[in-house]
Amino acid sequence: MHSARHARRRRPSFVLPLAGAALLLIAGVAVFVYGMNGGGRVPSPGATAVPATVSTAAPTPVAASATPLARSRPVRIQIPTLKVSAPVMELGKNSDGSVQVPPLNDHNLTGWYKYGPTPGQRGSSVILGHVDSYKGISVFFYIKTLRKGDPIAVTLADGAVADFTVDGVQRASKATFPTNAVYGHASYPGLRLVTCGGPFDYQTRNYLENIVVYAHLSSSVPA
Repeated sequence: MHSARHARRRRPSFVLPLAGAALLLIAGVAVFVYGMNGGGRVPSPGATAVPATVSTAAPTPVAASATPLARSRPVRIQIPTLKVSAPVMELGKNSDGSVQVPPLNDHNLTGWYKYGPTPGQRGSSVILGHVDSYKGISVFFYIKTLRKGDPIAVTLADGAVADFTVDGVQRASKATFPTNAVYGHASYPGLRLVTCGGPFDYQTRNYLENIVVYAHLSSSVPA
């Protein structure tokens, strides 16, 4: 097992709890975004604390001027501010209609929801990642610290690189998850990163919120 490395941050040494799920309606189909960590004892303060700069409202979309890219599945995501460089797998739906999530045995693995646009296409492309597991923090543990203007790069299978700029970060209750803002149609090439965080319910052993990063395509490197 390997883990993403993060700048200026120390990895916590204690195990972390099982997170929960949020019901979503996407195109009339009931799906779930599951809390992204694995069983353990109590949550780390680092996992439940959300910066005061993170709003409960979705950020205002930025008019993207970059030309949309052709459809090509993502293979790697890089977030330089967090020193994240992680492979991207495809995620579909389970037999019960729930959205699949990356396996917990790899801390440095993300997943792209394959029934949406690929990164760089017009619309909202969604990449999910675990916040932690019982063995430690995972690839999206620190995305809540991203700020407007931070870069994100996604390499596609055809060799193109889609460069995104962060518009903002939102903390969203799982009970009122902003489905349309995250998964709904966007008029520009957008990217959404999703993980868990915020308050922790010790009875259900679930995080009560999702952390969502919104970004727009700002440039690209051709295939």
